[in-house]
Amino acid sequence: MIGIWSQHAATYLLTITVATLFIFSIPLFFRTLFWARMFQWTVPEHTHLAVYLGRSLGSFALVTNGMFVYTALTGHGMDIMLMFFALFCALMVVIHIWGAIEGTQPMIETLEIGLWLTLLILNLLFMPTTP
Repeated sequence: MIGIWSQHAATYLLTITVATLFIFSIPLFFRTLFWARMFQWTVPEHTHLAVYLGRSLGSFALVTNGMFVYTALTGHGMDIMLMFFALFCALMVVIHIWGAIEGTQPMIETLEIGLWLTLLILNLLFMPTTP
């Protein structure tokens, strides 16, 4: 099963990049508190730390998007980028389950467990099987 769609890995990476760029990366970097409210987080009175951490995560997401585009267009490091994203998706499943158990996140974040699990499975299906 792993890698059955590996010949379409570049298209998959470009698709993931476009989706995450506009849903997560750009809003987190430029409009951190808007993004937080959109995802139903309660924004505290003192927001400096939240904005700082949101922009930090947003900058990391933008760099990741750039690396995805580079990899998709050149083919260099396809296996590494998909492995990186698979590990990230696995950790996001754990983080969202953790938040759900603690009851510390909005319902939309709990529903994201399914999104991250789906992306993890898709990553495995598009993962190149040859080094």
